[in-house]
Amino acid sequence: MFKFLYKSFSIVFILLIITSCENSEQYNPENDKLRFSGEVHLRNIKQLTYGGNNAEAYWSFDNKQLVFQSDWDKINSQGCDQIFVMNADGSGLASGEQYQLVSTGTGRTTCSYFLADGRIVFGSTHAADENCPETVMFKEGRYVWPIYDSYDIYITDPNGENTKLLIGGEGYDAEPTASPDGKYIIYTSTKSGDLELYRYEIATGDEIRLTNTLGYDGGAFFSHDSKKIVWRASRPTGEVAELYKELLEQNLVEPKALNIFVSDINGENVIQVTDLAGANWAPFFHPDDNKILFCSNHHSMDTGGREFDIFMINLDGSDLQRITHSGTFDAFPMFSYDGKKLVFASNRRTDGKDSRDTNIFVADWVENPEDVDNDF
Repeated sequence: MFKFLYKSFSIVFILLIITSCENSEQYNPENDKLRFSGEVHLRNIKQLTYGGNNAEAYWSFDNKQLVFQSDWDKINSQGCDQIFVMNADGSGLASGEQYQLVSTGTGRTTCSYFLADGRIVFGSTHAADENCPETVMFKEGRYVWPIYDSYDIYITDPNGENTKLLIGGEGYDAEPTASPDGKYIIYTSTKSGDLELYRYEIATGDEIRLTNTLGYDGGAFFSHDSKKIVWRASRPTGEVAELYKELLEQNLVEPKALNIFVSDINGENVIQVTDLAGANWAPFFHPDDNKILFCSNHHSMDTGGREFDIFMINLDGSDLQRITHSGTFDAFPMFSYDGKKLVFASNRRTDGKDSRDTNIFVADWVENPEDVDNDF
């Protein structure tokens, strides 16, 4: 009996080794032209857009499509961001098109996201003006983001039909994302006079305010179990706080000092996850909900802070790991709901040259890198 079990275990062990070797042999990092040395958690990186500025690509709940914003003139003649849908594998849509416009094509849009029922929420200024609002990038030598008070939140069918206002009123209402359990939308608003997070209940329209501290609270996402939220926030004090308030009165914000925070979905039990220099933003929960991926330039502050990479960190702030190494701009990471793939935006090119184009990329996620992932 022991000999039989030993032989059985030996056969299984050999099969596992063979399978592992076959899988490793199937992946050749030399053929992964968009992957850079050190990116051990990424494989088979695929580019999905090819010009302009394409960003904030987020998965549908069935892991088949991505919704994103783009000013790429090949698909968008508006001159500022509009919302599009594409298949995550790069194949054509049922319409025969590669990319489908789902916003109105007027005004400026931002921060789209799929709901669990397949509909899409996004921020837009189109009701105030069909033209693109004036873009402000610098104010008295400071790099700033405009906070358009004409932004409201809309909901539309996945084909762009039946668009209607969901959340509006005075001030900036934008940056909506949805909980996986289908119950809530979280978004950022200036309705209180500051940039705060609010949780909107989809079934009833009831909402609660989640943050109450001076500073920019935005870019929030739910955990996979819908029990926590993660977001970026500034916490200005002293003269910096006065400058923050002055800029906000002009509908501007300086995204200079941001860190990552986590709380329960009612805003309680707030934890500051990062305490890093520079801008730490675009967070998203790892599939196990115990880690976070986020974008940061903290590692390049001594050279001007222009290099942004994706990092991973535990909720308690330990075990900081760098995920991307393109030497350019890598941001807006989101895991597919099955945890197998990662979508992100990047300026990377196969030839490694500098580029002003920001494109959308999808990669296989490697939770436990093998030797082949380090052999580059």
